[in-house]
Amino acid sequence: MLSIGALRAHLLAARIAGPVATSREKSLRSYRLFAARDPRVLIGIDPEMAWEQRDLIELMASRCGVSADPRHTSGHDVIDPELTLAALDAFAERIAVAALRGAPVLFGTGHPHRLLEFYAALADALSAAGCDVLTPAQGLRVDITTRFGLRTHNLDYVRGVALVRRADAERPGGEPGAHTHSPLPVRTVLAAAAEAGGPLPELVIGDHGWVCGAGQLGFEAMGLADTDDPAPFVGEAEGRVSVVVPLDDAVRSAYYRPLTRYVLNRACLSQ
Repeated sequence: MLSIGALRAHLLAARIAGPVATSREKSLRSYRLFAARDPRVLIGIDPEMAWEQRDLIELMASRCGVSADPRHTSGHDVIDPELTLAALDAFAERIAVAALRGAPVLFGTGHPHRLLEFYAALADALSAAGCDVLTPAQGLRVDITTRFGLRTHNLDYVRGVALVRRADAERPGGEPGAHTHSPLPVRTVLAAAAEAGGPLPELVIGDHGWVCGAGQLGFEAMGLADTDDPAPFVGEAEGRVSVVVPLDDAVRSAYYRPLTRYVLNRACLSQ
């Protein structure tokens, strides 16, 4: 089993935690937009509390380890690897419970270029443990507002993990999926599952709008988030998201493999 010390060293060496590529400027901009209730940053969460930028800085300092000083306005953000490790343990514990229950699980990612392999390995392990890895709404269209305007996407699944592809970019062997923060894909998937008579997921695992959108609708949700995505952490603080693992969500896909092994070992699901 990968030791905690070895995983901590890997987190720092791969810049998944410690000083990360996400800039302080980018994070502060996200906190300002969240405080202004900009839907591009809310990504499916409807906050109950009035979150001002200073509140969000304090929250992200406690949940991620970023600087709590609002006068710190430039440079790289920092994620405390101890907070990442603690959240990975909680994440693994919830995976283990799902496996024991044989719970239906939905996976979805807005970061298919980076995080698909991480989720797919978990989906494979839970499926082998007897969980129903759900794949509703295959091929349905979702219109998502992007910085380039409204774009039509199609829902797809790769190894049990939901993602969206640009409708005008689909081709066999083409791009692995589109990057999106939108909660519309998970809303579409959950609505389609309900209309078909179920089953509905007992647990939704993913990132961005997949976690926030599902949690806002009352489904248990957990996943990964970077320092410039305050919405999942607000959802966790307000009780609508179960676990959020703080990490840089845009390093090379292969760098997440030790995290996968650690989670599966902690959940007693190593294959």
